[in-house]
Amino acid sequence: MDKALGRISTIAGGLAVGSFAINTCLYNVDGGERAVLFDTLRGGIRPDVRGEGTHLIVPVIQRPIILDIRTRPREIPSVTGTKDLQMVNIKLRVLWRPVVEKLPQLYKELGIDYDERVLPSIGNEVLKSVVAQYNAEELLSKRGEVSERIKKELTKRAVHFHITLDDVAITHLTFGREFMKAIESKQVASQEAERQQWVVKRAEQERIAVVTRAEGEAEAAGIITKAMEETGNAIVEVRRIDAAKEIAAKLAGSRNIVYLPNTSQGGGGVGGGGGSNILLGLDTK
Repeated sequence: MDKALGRISTIAGGLAVGSFAINTCLYNVDGGERAVLFDTLRGGIRPDVRGEGTHLIVPVIQRPIILDIRTRPREIPSVTGTKDLQMVNIKLRVLWRPVVEKLPQLYKELGIDYDERVLPSIGNEVLKSVVAQYNAEELLSKRGEVSERIKKELTKRAVHFHITLDDVAITHLTFGREFMKAIESKQVASQEAERQQWVVKRAEQERIAVVTRAEGEAEAAGIITKAMEETGNAIVEVRRIDAAKEIAAKLAGSRNIVYLPNTSQGGGGVGGGGGSNILLGLDTK
């Protein structure tokens, strides 16, 4: 019995030692990560990069450092001045990732938080240098051009630190309170000028309409005068008859108008002649 217990304890101890040895001699590199190896006997960081999977190390002597190589966003704020001395608050969004082959050198020179050391510094430097070449209004009207120049300059600077930039874009752009008031005043003045132009154009159209109407009336008066010279008062009589017909038609449609036809026969009427029909207005009040 004692021998059996001794064997079991020996096996358990061997398994524990083996499990500990395996755990200390192996390490895993997950997807989207890479590892660099620190070796105390061979001069620190080794130049090779370990990919995804399980790898062997020598315990105590070697130590793996896991680094993320996935593309990550970073926002870089900056307050800088324009060419016309206006202060602008600008924010830049950067999508970045490290150069995998340069991870050992990157870690050796800058440490594991290399992005905190590099991106804010070069981002502010590039923003200040590019924005200073544009006026405040040009930053608004040429935003795409400004963003492209910032991307080009920032990519150049990031290469020296073994960082790749996949995208650079301006996400926030605001000016000082005084400049915003000046822009608002300018917009109001521009709208007022456009309104005044519209008023002038409307007055011009009205003037043209009045002139055209007057020319038409003058032409009509000339035609009437010529007709009267040729036919005497006949045209006036025709106009008077037409007007009388129009008035009679309107009055006949009213409920307060009574039509009285002429009923006199021969010479029996008043005045000894033919009478005329009468439209009589009745007051219903």
